[in-house]
Amino acid sequence: MAVAQLTESVLQLTLNEGFDPISGEFILKHKRFNNVKPEATAEQLFETANAFVSVQQHELYGVSRRDVSEIHEDEA
Repeated sequence: MAVAQLTESVLQLTLNEGFDPISGEFILKHKRFNNVKPEATAEQLFETANAFVSVQQHELYGVSRRDVSEIHEDEA
C-alpha cells in the first residue's frame, strides 16, 4: 500500500497591486513564505496572511497553501 508523507508546505499571498488600464485586468503579485509547519490549520494560516497584509501597501486578493508530499510504499 502506498502512503504520502508531507515534506514541504508553503503559504502564498496574492496581492492586488492595481488595475492595468491597457489590458483591463488586475496586476497581481505573489509573496511566498516557505517552511510552514505542516500541522498549521487553515484558520492559523489565514490569520497569519492577514497579519502580513497589514504591513503591505497592497490589498489581499487571495491566500493559498501549497503542500508537497513524497509518496512511497508503506513498509508496515
